[in-house]
Amino acid sequence: MFPKYFAIGAFNAALSIALGAFGAHGLENRLSEHYLQVFETGVRYHMYSALGLMLIALLAKQIGGSKLALMGARLILAGTVLFSGSLYALTLTGVSKLGIITPFGGIALIAGWAYVIAAALKSSKK
Repeated sequence: MFPKYFAIGAFNAALSIALGAFGAHGLENRLSEHYLQVFETGVRYHMYSALGLMLIALLAKQIGGSKLALMGARLILAGTVLFSGSLYALTLTGVSKLGIITPFGGIALIAGWAYVIAAALKSSKK
């Protein structure tokens, strides 16, 4: 799990920086202030999740790559795609109905962190 999810996290960190730069320089004159803030929220949570995936990969290396940590990482990755992806799509297309997807991404992110908490607690009892 360690190398794969660390690499996925690092890739997503780089992608969030690229998207942040695109938003700041490529979209500033094309989107309203509201949509720029929505896009920036997607970028911010994208980066949080990328860093989180790298930390989970490090944690998994310490606790032996538990299934709970792996499930947490998978949920966080899926949540990032749904949460940040829906915000990116919403701002770039203007289709406000895409915002319906965003809460599902948030739920997946929260569930992912719950799995990571469970993995850490389970490991500490060993």
